[in-house]
Amino acid sequence: MIRNSFFLLLLMACSCNYFKPEQKPESIARVGKNYLYKSDIATLVPAGTSKEDSILLVRDFIDRWASQKLLIDAAERNLSENKKKEFNALIRQYKIDLYTKAYIDEVVKNTVDTIVGQEELKKYYNENKENFKTNGTLVRLRFVNLAKENPRFETIRSKFFDYNKKDKKFWDTYALQFKSFAMNDSVWVDMSQVYVKLPVINPDNRDELMQAGKKIQIQDKGDVYLIKVTNVIDKNQISPFDYIKPTLKEVILNKRKLELIKKFEKEIIDDAIKNKDYETYK
Repeated sequence: MIRNSFFLLLLMACSCNYFKPEQKPESIARVGKNYLYKSDIATLVPAGTSKEDSILLVRDFIDRWASQKLLIDAAERNLSENKKKEFNALIRQYKIDLYTKAYIDEVVKNTVDTIVGQEELKKYYNENKENFKTNGTLVRLRFVNLAKENPRFETIRSKFFDYNKKDKKFWDTYALQFKSFAMNDSVWVDMSQVYVKLPVINPDNRDELMQAGKKIQIQDKGDVYLIKVTNVIDKNQISPFDYIKPTLKEVILNKRKLELIKKFEKEIIDDAIKNKDYETYK
């Protein structure tokens, strides 16, 4: 009787070990039949991380991995068949969309001509300028911010307001004495940038000061701002070509890409019909 009991206990122990999943080499965690391996966390911890922080990172990763596996298992057991069919259809469609987009993007990248000439830009601008209205005020100006006690202040002021490109050497010499400056008044800038560069200009005095041809001298504590406004374009006016040029290029390139995609999709259908890989039945 004792001998039979011994064999029964041995059999039960063997049965328990048989049904318990075996730990796989290099595995660090298990949820059901899913295993997490050391290789899965090989790059998880950044170099130089302390031992304590490393342990926390790994533990958090393992817990999140286990949580996801347990939740997906529970979802697959408890969601209705109709709901699972609906989700599986979405997954299949997402895969199709992801693959086809990646493939088309690669074809476009290797095929589309990315060079847009000046004549094409101007032609597109002249034909579509009504579509490119300003979102805010644009200005062209130059300015100098310098100390009022600068010994050459009057000379700098005179040359600034009677600007001559021949004075380049003069401006190169004195530029280091300026706290800030911008002499290129051929570039259009948004009013928001003016507020940043010139704190003496604000929404309250903008209309008074930002006028084409306006010469401005404003003292702010020990500093003086010399400002010459070349031109102003108000909101909802046609954007100047030079300002909108980068946008024009992007618009033309996107137009080319869309045309190429349309052509590519037509060609792939035509080739499939020609090769009898695509047929429709009435």
